[in-house]
Amino acid sequence: MKLGAFSISLSVKDLLKSKEFYEILGFKEMGGSVEQNYLIMKNGTTLIGLFQAMFDGNMLTFNPGWDENAQNLEIFDDVREIQKHLKNNKVELQKEADENSFGPEHIYLKDPDGNMILIDQHR
Repeated sequence: MKLGAFSISLSVKDLLKSKEFYEILGFKEMGGSVEQNYLIMKNGTTLIGLFQAMFDGNMLTFNPGWDENAQNLEIFDDVREIQKHLKNNKVELQKEADENSFGPEHIYLKDPDGNMILIDQHR
């Protein structure tokens, strides 16, 4: 299964303070905006999303169809196909994709320890 780019999405209390902290660790801003309450930060191939007041808790994020530079991948597994695979393997989804839709869509699931996973397809 091709899940695409991987990042950790962090729920932060102070977006600017978090941005400054991760810049000290060598991360550079690559997407989002302070006005939209989120930033995507990158260090090499490592991605971190900083989200203020958008969701509770932290989550693992995968972006089918994108690489770590937010560039389109030629070959990828559509989120609806990933959902079908997960459901066929009895994985419970917290939010399902509309199987009759096309293009951008997302699903949520939890791992056995309750860690939230977002599979978020942007194209």
